[in-house]
Amino acid sequence: MTRIIHRNPRKSMPVAREGAGCFLIDTNNRRYYDASGGAAVSCLGHGNAEVIGAITEQLQKLEYAHTSFFTSEPAEELADTLVNQSPAGLANVYFVSGGSEAMECALKMARQFHVERGEPSRRHIISRRQSYHGNTLGALAIGGHVGRRALYQPLLIDTYHVSPCFPYHEQEDNLSDEDYSTRLAQELEDQIVKLGPDTVAAFVAETVVGATAGAVCAVPGYFKKIREVCDRYGVLLVLDEVMCGLGRTGSYHAFEAEGVVPDILTLAKGLGGGYQPIGAIIAHDRVIEAIHSGSGAFQHGHTYIGHPVACAAALAVQRIVQRDRLVQQSAQLGDYLHTLLVERFGDHPHVGDIRGRGLFQAIELVLERDNRLPFDAQLQLHARIKQEAHARGLLCYPGGGTIDGIRGDHVLLAPPYITNRAELTDAVDILAQAVDASIEQVNASIL
Repeated sequence: MTRIIHRNPRKSMPVAREGAGCFLIDTNNRRYYDASGGAAVSCLGHGNAEVIGAITEQLQKLEYAHTSFFTSEPAEELADTLVNQSPAGLANVYFVSGGSEAMECALKMARQFHVERGEPSRRHIISRRQSYHGNTLGALAIGGHVGRRALYQPLLIDTYHVSPCFPYHEQEDNLSDEDYSTRLAQELEDQIVKLGPDTVAAFVAETVVGATAGAVCAVPGYFKKIREVCDRYGVLLVLDEVMCGLGRTGSYHAFEAEGVVPDILTLAKGLGGGYQPIGAIIAHDRVIEAIHSGSGAFQHGHTYIGHPVACAAALAVQRIVQRDRLVQQSAQLGDYLHTLLVERFGDHPHVGDIRGRGLFQAIELVLERDNRLPFDAQLQLHARIKQEAHARGLLCYPGGGTIDGIRGDHVLLAPPYITNRAELTDAVDILAQAVDASIEQVNASIL
């Protein structure tokens, strides 16, 4: 009998015993290929001796020092590493313990930036429907995931949501990318004007949408137009790359492919690769300069920010990613994975879309391809696929409510950067078996 409050207490969980490369092994000696890196976390896979050695070495020197008294060598070196890999201006790093904390930190910093500049009326945050920015109350409030918000709605601050850039479902067939992105930028501008331009603090978006909709990339030019709108009205652009950043999409920062630079960037999962809990924000010089020249101090903090052991682990991860050219490998293997998915599912009667960038790919399941009609949400197709894949030794990251928070099913794949073509080929084969088995179950239940 477990004393743990599990996510689903009605479900018996296998016990993970060890990890080796791209595989997890349970106490029954069953091996699972980690095709989702947990939740796009394990970028270096499991059991990396170099990272483990860095953690051990740091523990022998210093396990903890509160940041109100000290900084630490690994934190300083990790900050330098991140800044050196970022565009000019993104030169200020604040370490936290995870993605939700990073988003809370970003929201507070955006608010303080405006207050320091003499604009205390700037309080509103605008984000997008079908987004996910974390599970704390503030992060849930700006997120656009209907299902995750529902229970806690009475506790959430008021935020405002505009349309996502979701071409598969929301771009009419006769509408060009240029016109579609212009329409979305105009919607954001209209929302800012409606709220009052002097009341909006920030616009928040995932550069590539992850868990809620499954590896959704914006159409070309979208983020440039969003950046222009934000600049026009003095609104900070906050990009959430907790899931899609640090090499996951084939460039170190996902925003590199969009031709923009955010004012604040949030990072987490691939930062420490799962070896220690860690997240971060990187803030632009102009944001930090406003605080430094104003009150002089960022009004935020947690006990474990800048944790030396977490920073040592993340520093080792990032050094390996750079030294072994794993960002480039993510791009190359991502192309291969996308090709495999197209070959296997391109003509599948129940796969409507195959999308993604780098080692961040997804398929969306549909009842009818011609009209993109989803399966009945009550059938829980995505959950069935997860179960069938798990039974065959494959860990993937399915999601429901893909279209509007209620309807739609997708499967997200985000394997470690160290994987190889043979492992990816086997993973897609198993995924195809799981998809077909799950659809057979669904069809049988309908009949």
